[in-house]
Amino acid sequence: MSSDAILRLRRLVKKFGAFTALHGIDLDIAEGEFLTIVGPSGSGKSTLIRLLVGMEEVTEGTIELRGRRIEQTPANERPTCMVFQSLALFPHMTVGQNIEFPLKIRGVSPADRRRRAMELLDMLRLPQDYYGKGVAQCSGGERQRVALARALAFDPEILFFDEPLSALDYRLRKTLEKELKDLHARTGKTFVYITHSLEEAMVMSDRIAIMRDGRFEQIAIADEIYSRPVSRFVAEFMGEVNLFDVTGAENGGLISADGALYVNGNASGMGVQLAAGEAATLMVRPEFMRFLPPGETADFVASGIFHGEYELGSRIQYEVNTASGYTLTIEKLREDRFSGTPGEKVTLGFDAEAAHLIREARDGAR
Repeated sequence: MSSDAILRLRRLVKKFGAFTALHGIDLDIAEGEFLTIVGPSGSGKSTLIRLLVGMEEVTEGTIELRGRRIEQTPANERPTCMVFQSLALFPHMTVGQNIEFPLKIRGVSPADRRRRAMELLDMLRLPQDYYGKGVAQCSGGERQRVALARALAFDPEILFFDEPLSALDYRLRKTLEKELKDLHARTGKTFVYITHSLEEAMVMSDRIAIMRDGRFEQIAIADEIYSRPVSRFVAEFMGEVNLFDVTGAENGGLISADGALYVNGNASGMGVQLAAGEAATLMVRPEFMRFLPPGETADFVASGIFHGEYELGSRIQYEVNTASGYTLTIEKLREDRFSGTPGEKVTLGFDAEAAHLIREARDGAR
């Protein structure tokens, strides 16, 4: 991935009447990057991508492609392409005709169009005899590949994707996630992808941008967002998590706000420190929580009643209810299965190196 920005957004605002869908978005997208934008419904991700491809008008702010402002440039004059969830293929055309369509519009000769279509069939791992096959005869996965081939036909500088895999079954979706990542590596193109699926974003992306209420909450590589979220919203959006309200003590330690957590020693000496009276959230992911047998301890300890277990394929998830009302989640590999029974009192623990402090107002305000 190049460090040079191919696309720059500055103070981008989109209003629909009195409603503001995007609030002053700033973003640099590197050339050759695979950036995925995720967020709940209504967060603004679809509105943003429609601005980037020219399907909506910008209310305020600028969009620069290689230093040239394009926010007023019509969609058909931008060197970009969009792959939609619906794919928007022409059902009455063959595979080859669909792939060649953007080239035909540009006046490319029939021989050159066919040559390019054959190259793209090879690139997307479709047999060349699919050139004359009706697109309606193709499977869902094959139609996805045809749509990608058509998007690549006129060599766009940036490909935008609007949840293209969301309508597919799980197994096919997982296959195409890997193929998209591989295609990105082989083409070197800049991909900007939006999805509601966190799993898709984690598998494919160089960076992930989390949206909330028309703003970016956090933009970083997947591991950083998962391990060091900047807010409770991001922590919870990135999967199962255990969150404890804590306050800084006078001696540099931590105090659990409602007694749900016991701090076994001085937290400041463990690298987890707050100023006296400062409120924060202590986060630990379920895979770092463990059941503590008698005589064993950890930097942070909690106790509760074992509620039950849930099968997750190669992993098993357990829930424990604490006296203060927390439901704690623990995940273990199947071979490390916990042998307790529901209703049993258990002790849990985790180490400071697995914990992360989220320093924000406890009501989630940014």
